[in-house]
Amino acid sequence: MRDPPPSNDARGRYPGECVLSVTSLLVAAEEGGDGFHGPSLADFFPPAIFGEGTFYEFNRIMMVRVIAAGVLVLILVLVAKRATIVPTKGQSIVEVIFDFIRNQVVYPVLGQVKGRKYEAMLIMLFMSIFAFNITGVVPGLNIASTALIAMPLLLAVTVWIVYIHAGVQKHGVVKYTKYSLFPAGVPIALKPIIAIIDLLQVLLIRPASLTIRLMINMVAGHLLLVLCFAATDYFWVQANDGFNYAYGALTFAGGIFMTLLEIFVALLQAFIFTMLSAVYINMALAEEH
Repeated sequence: MRDPPPSNDARGRYPGECVLSVTSLLVAAEEGGDGFHGPSLADFFPPAIFGEGTFYEFNRIMMVRVIAAGVLVLILVLVAKRATIVPTKGQSIVEVIFDFIRNQVVYPVLGQVKGRKYEAMLIMLFMSIFAFNITGVVPGLNIASTALIAMPLLLAVTVWIVYIHAGVQKHGVVKYTKYSLFPAGVPIALKPIIAIIDLLQVLLIRPASLTIRLMINMVAGHLLLVLCFAATDYFWVQANDGFNYAYGALTFAGGIFMTLLEIFVALLQAFIFTMLSAVYINMALAEEH
C-alpha cells in the first residue's frame, strides 16, 4: 500500500514548492525589488574605492578615518597657531576639552606628578576617539570610524603598550611581573590560580574589553540610526499613503532622537576609554595591585 501523495495548498502547489516560491520572492526583493531594506552588517564592509584585494585596498570607512584625522589635526594646528591670551571661541572650546580631561580624568586617577607625563597622550586619545566616533552622525560620512574592529583594536593595543612600558620602566620586569601576577595577601594555595587570571587580565582581557566595548556601541548606534531613517524613507517615499505618513513621522522623530543619543554615546565612549586607560596606567605604576 503506497503512501498518499502530499496535500496541495490552496493554489495547487505542494508545501515545498511554496517555500521555494517565497524564498525566490525574498531573494528577488533583496536584489533590487521594491520594499523596505533595513541595515545589515554589510554596511560595515563597503566595496573598495581602489586597490581591491591588495594590501593597499582603500574603502569608504578608511576614507572616513582619513577625513576625521585630517580635520582633527587641522583644528588643533589652527588653534595652536592662532592662540592668544584672550582665547577665541575655537580656542576656548579646545581649552575646555583639555581642562576637562586633565581635571576629571588624568589628575584624579594618576595624580598631578604622574599625570603630567601621560596628560598629552590621554587628552589626544579622548579627542581622537571622539573624532572617529562622531563621523557616524556627520552627513555624507554616516558611519563611525570605530565601528570596525581594526581602529578600536589599534587604540587598545596602544594603551596596552603604554601601561606595560610604564610598569616595566617603574619597577623593572621582575618586580612588575610580581606585582601584576602575585598580589599581596593571597593564600599560597590560590596564588597559581590568581596568577593565571591576572596574566589573562593584563595581556588579554583589558585590551579586549576596551576594543569590544567601543566597537559594539558604535555598531549598535549605526544600525539603529539607519533603521529609523530607512523606515522613514520607506513610509514617506515608497509607501506614501494613509497612516504611513504618521508612521514615517514617528520613525523620523526616532531618528532625530537616535542622532542626539549617538552624539552622547560618542562622547561617553571616548570618556570611558580614556578613563579606563588612565586606570590601567595607574595600576601598572602602583606598588601593589
